[in-house]
Amino acid sequence: MVQEITPKVLVVDDQPDILEAMRLLLKGGGYTTETVSSPELALLAAASGSHDLVLIDMNYARDTTSGLEGLALLDMLHAQMPEVPVIVMTAWSTIDLAVDAMRRGATDFITKPWDNERVLSLVARQTARRNELSIAHRVQRRLLPRPRFSVSGIDCECVFRPAGEIGGDLCDVFETGPDSAAFLLGDVSGKGIGAAMLMANLHGTIRSNHDLACEPARLITRVNRLFFQSTSPEHYATLFFGCYNSGTRTLRYVNCGHPPAVLLRSNSEVERLEPTGLVLGAFDGAVFEERTVQMSAGDRIVLFSDGVSEARPDDDDSWVVECIRMLGRAGSKSLAQSLAMAAVSTDDVTVLDLRF
Repeated sequence: MVQEITPKVLVVDDQPDILEAMRLLLKGGGYTTETVSSPELALLAAASGSHDLVLIDMNYARDTTSGLEGLALLDMLHAQMPEVPVIVMTAWSTIDLAVDAMRRGATDFITKPWDNERVLSLVARQTARRNELSIAHRVQRRLLPRPRFSVSGIDCECVFRPAGEIGGDLCDVFETGPDSAAFLLGDVSGKGIGAAMLMANLHGTIRSNHDLACEPARLITRVNRLFFQSTSPEHYATLFFGCYNSGTRTLRYVNCGHPPAVLLRSNSEVERLEPTGLVLGAFDGAVFEERTVQMSAGDRIVLFSDGVSEARPDDDDSWVVECIRMLGRAGSKSLAQSLAMAAVSTDDVTVLDLRF
C-alpha cells in the first residue's frame, strides 16, 4: 500500500496569534504546517524545506502599512522556488495591495479576518495544482533524452531548463535505422501545464509517424496537418527536425520557424540553418522545404530554443553564434551546459549539441 504524502504549508506572519490560528485550521484540514514570523526566516525555511504552498502576510514589524516587505518577499520566494504557489494575506482596507501581489505572481489572496471554509478551499485547490505540476514534471522529464549519449555516429548533449517546474520546449533524438538517427528541438506557444500538454501532443505525433523520419518534409507536412486539426487556432509550435545518415554523412532537415541552428564546422567556420517553412499549426496546407547538408567528421550542430536566442533583448542572436564558436574552438565537451548557463532568461531554455 502506497502511503499518502501530507501536503506541507509554510505560513509567514509576524503576529503569533495569527500563526497559531492558521496552524490549527490547517492541521484540522489534514496539512502539515511550518510557521515563521519574518521574511528572513521565511527565506531560510524555504531554502531548507520542501513546501507545497506558502501563505504570507503583506506587512511586518518594520513596515506595517505599505506592504513593500510582503511584495519583496513574494519576489524572492518566486526566485527561490518558482514552482511553489504563494497565497497572500491582507486586510480588506488594503485589497489593492493583494491585487498588486497577484500581478506579481501570487496565486490568490486571503482577507483578514478570514473565512475558514474559503481558506481551506483555496489551500486544497493550490496544493492539488501543485501535485498536478509534480506529475506533469515527471512525465515531461521522461520524454526528454538523457543529458549525454551517443547514437549513429553522433555524440549528444542535452540541457533542459524550464522557466518553472514544467515547460513548453521539446527535445528528442532517436534511431531511425541501423545507420541513421533523427533529432529535433521545438517550442510550443504558451507556458505551464497547457504548454507541456501541447508539447507532449506534438512529441507523440512525431514519434507515431517515425516511419517518415528519413523524409523530413513529408513527416513535417503530416505532423503539421495533425497538429493543426487537434489544437485551437492560437496554438502553434516552432520546430527544427533533422535526420542524419552516418553512412553517407548526409543531413536532411526542415526548420519550421525555429531559431536557426548553428552548424559549426571542424575548421571553425559557421553556417546558420535558417527556417525553411512556417510554424507548425498555423495553416492546414502549409508547405515545408527540405534542405540537405553534407557533414564531415568533427562538425557539430547546436540547436536551441528562443529562451537562448532572446536572452539578451538589446542584441540579436549573434552572441549565441560567437559563444558557440568560442566554445567549439576550445574543444568544449559541455557546450550545451555552458551555453545554457550564459542564457540568463525568464523563458524555457533548451540546448542540444550534436557532435558528428
